[in-house]
Amino acid sequence: MRAERYWQTGLAVAGRARLCGALVPLDTAVIDEVGLEPFHVRELLSATPRHLRASGPRPNPFLPWDRPLEVECLGDSHVVLLNKYPVQAGHLLLITQQWQPQNGWIGPTDWRAVAQLAADTGGLWFFNSSAMAGASQPHRHLQLLPRAAGEPSCPLAPLLQAQLAEEAGPWPWAYRLSRRLDPLGGSDLPGLYATHARALGLGNPQADPRPRHPYNLLFDDDWFLTVRRVKEHCAGFSLNALGFAGYLLCTEASDRGWLQRHGPWELLRTVAAPAADGPGSPADDGAASKAG
Repeated sequence: MRAERYWQTGLAVAGRARLCGALVPLDTAVIDEVGLEPFHVRELLSATPRHLRASGPRPNPFLPWDRPLEVECLGDSHVVLLNKYPVQAGHLLLITQQWQPQNGWIGPTDWRAVAQLAADTGGLWFFNSSAMAGASQPHRHLQLLPRAAGEPSCPLAPLLQAQLAEEAGPWPWAYRLSRRLDPLGGSDLPGLYATHARALGLGNPQADPRPRHPYNLLFDDDWFLTVRRVKEHCAGFSLNALGFAGYLLCTEASDRGWLQRHGPWELLRTVAAPAADGPGSPADDGAASKAG
């Protein structure tokens, strides 16, 4: 069992940060309509936060970061923060203490920080490589939605597990999916990342100055998923990595009618690179074994 100290500390910090106005939880309501399953779709009831507006937020809220949102520094390289505009309580950000670009490669120090946090608190990790992949900030940050032991990490986790077990076919867009080999130690993460990047035409983290295309990462204890992207919006929906986990957020700009007519899967297909640019892999165990 994990200690979950970072998660519990984050919840305590959240209580204080909310009282002083540093934390602004989003008010949402579940949309329960036929045809949206297994996706979890929520409607934003509160004012649209700055990172979802066309004008965008200020260039870098992480340098310096908002101290009331600080959970803990991890040495002198990274810091764990609370997401300022969470839908879930305890939504954690892992940011670099010094400037590193979001559209650069995730590096060895980043993966070591992920491993440190993941050894204590499990859940759904995700990363948006650039604005075209749904990143709202240019400063490097990975995100963690903590989950209790035995709790599914996201709505699409059972489908990802079924693909790995060869019980479900691939999705019609460019992605790679692999089994995790070392969920508590995190030693498998850099290799999986590099293998997926090369397979999807993103480039080589060891040779290319930065990724050639936008992408999303998602992973939990069991699987590691990389999706190549071509655009950020569709039908007024702003889509980051969480869309490929099965979470969608409707704002005042979203076309609910389009979603009802075409469905969530078409929304994802529209913003992802087509499979011809890098075939999806339902059970990329070869990548996992090579990465380990």
